[in-house]
Parts: sequence; C-alpha cells; structure tokens
Amino acid sequence: MIEGAELHALGLGEAEERVYEALLSDRAPDVAALADELGMAYGELEAALVRLRDHGFTLPGPPTGPEGGRVLPRPVAPAAAIRTLIHRRQAELHLKSAELERLRLSADHIAGRLSPGGAAAGGGVEVVIGAGAIAERTAYLLASAEREVVVLDRPPCPGGMATDPLFETLVEALPARGVEVRMAVRRDGLAPDRLRTLTALAGHGVRVRTAAEVPTRLIAVDGRVTLLPPADTADPAASALVVGETLLRDALLPLFETVWDRAVPLGAAGGDGRVSEHRKELLGLLAAGLKDEAIARRLGVHVHTARRRISGLLEALGADTRFQAGAQATLRGWLDR
Repeated sequence: MIEGAELHALGLGEAEERVYEALLSDRAPDVAALADELGMAYGELEAALVRLRDHGFTLPGPPTGPEGGRVLPRPVAPAAAIRTLIHRRQAELHLKSAELERLRLSADHIAGRLSPGGAAAGGGVEVVIGAGAIAERTAYLLASAEREVVVLDRPPCPGGMATDPLFETLVEALPARGVEVRMAVRRDGLAPDRLRTLTALAGHGVRVRTAAEVPTRLIAVDGRVTLLPPADTADPAASALVVGETLLRDALLPLFETVWDRAVPLGAAGGDGRVSEHRKELLGLLAAGLKDEAIARRLGVHVHTARRRISGLLEALGADTRFQAGAQATLRGWLDR
C-alpha cells in the first residue's frame, strides 16, 4: 500500500488517500455507497475522485450501473500510477526548464539589441562573432520557433551541424512542440556518424532529404529570420550572419525550396517500397565490395552492362558513391542492415 506521506508528496491529500485505498479494496458498489462507507459528503467524494483521475490513479468506468447508481472508477495499480505520475512530472519540469531557458535567451537577445552595436533592425543583417555567441543565438532562434524551421547543411565542418550535440538536441525536440522541421543536407558528407544522427532526427519527426549540392548553410525560423552559420563553428573567431525578414523572403527561402525540391528523402521508400530481385542481388554484390568485372561474372553479363546497371542503381538511389548507395538502400529497406 502507498503511505500517506508518499501520496501527499505526489500532490494528493488525505481525502484522495482514503478514497484510493477504498477503491483498491473494492469496499462499495457505487459512489453513493462509498460516500456512506467513508462518512464523506457527496461533493467532497466527487472532488477526490476528480483529483485521482487527473493524477492518473483511476480509469473511467461506465456512468451508471445496472441499478442506476453511479459506478465507481477502476483504480490503477499503485506502481503503474506512480510511474505515470512521475513521468508526467518529469515532462512538466522539462517544459518549464525549456521555457526558462527560452526566456533567458530572449532577455540576453533583447539586451544585446538595446546595447550599442546590437542587431540590425527590420530586414537588415547582424554579424554575430565567436563560437559561443553563435551557439547562443542558434539556441535562441530554435527555442523561439512556433511553426517551421528549415535547414540547409553541408561540410566542410566535420559532420555538419547535425552532429553538433546541442543542435541535435534542440532540433529533435521541435516536432513534439508542433514545429515542422525540414533539413536538406549534402550527400558527400554522409559519413557513418552523420548518417546515424540524421536517421535519429528523422525518427523524431524531422523531415530529412539529401541533395547533390547545397550552396550554403542556413537555419530559417518561421519565415521571419535566418542565421547563416560559418563553415567552421569551432573557430573562436568565426562569424555568422543573422538576416532579417525582407532578405529572407526575397532570396534565402526560395533558395531553400529549390534545394528541397531537388533533394531525395532520407530513408524514403521509392514507389511502393519494393525492389526487384535483380537490384537486390546487385546491391548485395556491391555491399560485398566486388569489382565491376567480378560483378559482371556473377551476373553473367558483359562488364559494360554491369557498369550500366550500377550507374542506374546509383541514380535511382540519388547516390554519388557506392557507399552512399549502400546507406540509402539500407534506409529504404532494400538491403538488410
């Protein structure tokens, strides 16, 4: 049985404790009988039942029983109820922590704008200098997102922005807040660690596509402001540009949409999601590391025919190299992991 002090620590009072114990022991057939059993006023009992329901300690039952009396709710097992309540409290704390961090960043941002040399107003351009300042501004922009975040990412920075732990944490939390996130990344940066990170982000609801060419790196928030990160955010003297709405609307958003339209979905199953046995066999031979001549012999075709099939397969996968083809095929379910 749960001790009274433990229930109180979870936000429940003495009345809820008595009612919950009575429900667990099945001491009354309906609400009226339980009120008589516990010597409680009907209104007090109703209030206790509502609080128990709101805290996840009961499940709703049918409104009335066979004889017309109001049926009591079913009690949830104590261990399950406590776990659910703890998870709910943890989520509330995370939300409060995120809100406090957003307010802190907002205060810092406002202070920076009001100080000499602050951000350019309206549709202007602001220069943010230093890795710490850039990371702070990125966190502020992502925390302030309400509708949509779009990202273009490319090397030379190792792994791109997606493998930065802070960036990854901030972005993967956005879909849960109802913010749509679209990322277009350049294919030639798909090293194994970056591919794992992008796949994890996709699992959190981020829409990820790969493109043969991504002309710049940018983070745009709600179509109103964007940040153009430097090539290497680890450089202490690196600088980024924060661009206002006018320039964003007229140039940068159309640029993103052009890249996005030409990009290939990460892990998307083309067509009906099936792959022919011939292509599956070819993928297996490529994954085994066989040379073109050996693949031709295994397929019983001329080497030129084998190369033509390999080129067609890479094109279908939107890949430039055999490694990228293997990664895309695995994500699409064409090849066992």
